[in-house]
Amino acid sequence: MRLILLGPPGAGKGTQANKLVETFSIPHLSTGDILRAAIAAKTPMGLEAKSIMDAGGLVSDDVVNGIVSERLDAEDCRRGFVLDGFPRTIVQADALGQMLEEKDMALDAVVQITAEPDELVKRIANRARESGVARGDDNEDVLRKRLDVYNQQTAPLVDYYRERGLLRTVDGMKPVGEVTADISAAIGQK
Repeated sequence: MRLILLGPPGAGKGTQANKLVETFSIPHLSTGDILRAAIAAKTPMGLEAKSIMDAGGLVSDDVVNGIVSERLDAEDCRRGFVLDGFPRTIVQADALGQMLEEKDMALDAVVQITAEPDELVKRIANRARESGVARGDDNEDVLRKRLDVYNQQTAPLVDYYRERGLLRTVDGMKPVGEVTADISAAIGQK
């Protein structure tokens, strides 16, 4: 099963990715984790990313794409994967499509987890209060800025993947178990 999870910050992508990993025994590929692992492993793309980051720069799409491509070549990705946080833009989606084609792979589905912005703000505030540990993005101003960036850069991927017949949409505001069941149904798994 090769999947992409799309959704705004706080919609539950990480939670649902973990459920999919358990169900399908496939890796959860988060771009942040992939980037850190490539740097730690001192891969060619990881070393390039490290030099850019050490100089205070932002890692380019080419470097991010290269790191994702390296990760997709790993043995544990042969049976599938769940991508979370990539692609973030149409340019990255085009690059992913090309790299999958070159690797003779194809996506099974792109799952959009929807959520209302005001409800996301409440959810993030509750997460910080209940866990007793506030993340750097667990405040309303930061979350609203992240939502704006998501709407500008990542939300266009919804139409991109819908046009390709890959988009499945689930309501991320339901309880976790119901969202998990809805995802399973949406991707044809019971």
